[in-house]
Amino acid sequence: MRRKNVDLVKLSEETKKLTAMIVEDEKEANRLLSATFSNFFSDVYSTFNGKDGLEIYKEYKPDVVFVDIIMPEMDGIALSRKIREINPTQIIVVISASNDITKISETIEIGVNSFIQKPIDTDKIIELLTAITDILRRRMKIETKTFSISLPLDVYDVVNQAAKAESISKNAIVIRSLRKFYKDILIAPKS
Repeated sequence: MRRKNVDLVKLSEETKKLTAMIVEDEKEANRLLSATFSNFFSDVYSTFNGKDGLEIYKEYKPDVVFVDIIMPEMDGIALSRKIREINPTQIIVVISASNDITKISETIEIGVNSFIQKPIDTDKIIELLTAITDILRRRMKIETKTFSISLPLDVYDVVNQAAKAESISKNAIVIRSLRKFYKDILIAPKS
């Protein structure tokens, strides 16, 4: 199978804004996944069982969770369920060698975002990271489309007039003002 032409630099720039957690009980697999994903994510948290994984998740709230199914103390299915209770939109990717159809169907019921069969090769990783960035892009578009703000009438009139004068949306005026406001705060000398 031929790999789609993917701009790895652009993909890496997008994923470097994210953090990840790997929950894998096999030491060598954990080490390899951690080393590989360290090239793509800003921070990679790693643990060897679901119980510790849940604690790390609660503390760091990583953007993406990679989890094995079969692990000691708490398996990947139980961990995924608990994470879904905390954050229903969490990106969860199951990476497992398990062929157990019951366990695989349980991960589907939980609503994991992706299931990848071990062993993992470079093409699968690139495909997976591309899918993750696509999910996040779609979420951002939805959030952007639903942006709304209630303004006092006097402020609304000023925003409305400015928007008409520049032939742009009221949201654009508000966003520009917010950017300037926060830029001024961040740049302003501290007394």
